[in-house]
Amino acid sequence: QVQLVESGGGLVQPGGSLRLSCAASGSIFSFNAMGWYRQAPGKQRELVADITSGGGSTNYADSVKGRFTISRDNAKNRVYLQMNSLKPEDTAVYYCKATIRPTSFMTPRDYWGQGTQVTVSS
Repeated sequence: QVQLVESGGGLVQPGGSLRLSCAASGSIFSFNAMGWYRQAPGKQRELVADITSGGGSTNYADSVKGRFTISRDNAKNRVYLQMNSLKPEDTAVYYCKATIRPTSFMTPRDYWGQGTQVTVSS
């Protein structure tokens, strides 16, 4: 059983920073892409950033480019999201997603964390 657990969310003032972390545990044969998504009240879940298995390629939503940085540590089965210059419109529940192959006999599938709340407000 694969589990993803996010941490690092909270309340921050506009212009502040937060660092989200997502830890994967359980039966993990290999990782593919990992990413962060967010969902604000009344809105659809949207991609914030993702990163390839080796970390060599990243992709960001236009709204966060230049402010957020995604990174991963494969040795620790973790993915991070450094969020700087936060704005009120960044307020949302942030979810971690990872494409994982649990065993050598299984095909890769997507797993999601439970989400962590980020609130940007003065």
